Amino acid sequence: MQTSLNTSKWYDRIWAAFIFFTRLPLWRIYQPPRLCYTSVVEWWPLVGWLTGGVMASILFFGSQVLPYSVVILLAIIARILLTGALHEDGLADFFDGFGGGGTDRRHILAIMKDSHIGTYGVLGLILYIALLYLCLHAMTPQMAAMTVLAADPYAKMLGAQITQMMPYARTEETSKAHTVYRRMSLQSGILLAIQGLLPISLYVYLFHNRIDWQWLLFVPCLTMYFLYMFVWRRLRGYTGDCCGAFFLLIELSFYLVATQSSVVLFQ
Repeated sequence: MQTSLNTSKWYDRIWAAFIFFTRLPLWRIYQPPRLCYTSVVEWWPLVGWLTGGVMASILFFGSQVLPYSVVILLAIIARILLTGALHEDGLADFFDGFGGGGTDRRHILAIMKDSHIGTYGVLGLILYIALLYLCLHAMTPQMAAMTVLAADPYAKMLGAQITQMMPYARTEETSKAHTVYRRMSLQSGILLAIQGLLPISLYVYLFHNRIDWQWLLFVPCLTMYFLYMFVWRRLRGYTGDCCGAFFLLIELSFYLVATQSSVVLFQ
């Protein structure tokens, strides 16, 4: 399996990542080998360049013609439509599973796989969207656009680590996507880091005198660690829903720190 994947073209794996993580009809143009989908998480931050870029463009250009509060909602909606609410669905299942499943591993997994949304999932999504909206609203449109461009790939880079830090909690046959991510090679890990760190490096370079950039880097890592410990103690493994929830919560922690810097900056 490893050998066959390594002999596939590099663009096949990137193409698979964009098909997997977005709802763009790219599969109509070209369908990469099925095995390439086991490596899509390695190109997750690169997809974040697209989703973050779409949000940033709407925030920046939309604010020129529409009220900023409306533009923020449009930017959030655009990313949800672009990804097919893939990550939001994972977040809702994450809250439902761990909120209603207690400490029973089998019960948690069963709830997370249930297609119905429960009370914890609804409340989790409402609170997440509210916090995301308020964080972006606290920034200027220009600052919010730059922050989204940095936060999206960085959070996906950190969220991808869960697939390397613990085993998959289900089997490939019982997974929702029928895909289990492979272990990354050193080269893949370096490429993943470049995708996630390049945008945030530019962000820090541009705003290092006006933001607490050390906290921007550290707090998402700390959030990742506590989420990892929480999931490990309950499941001893990850699921696709955990990946989506990790990304959104890590990204939200980035926005919370950026909001504090923006409030101080523009007072």
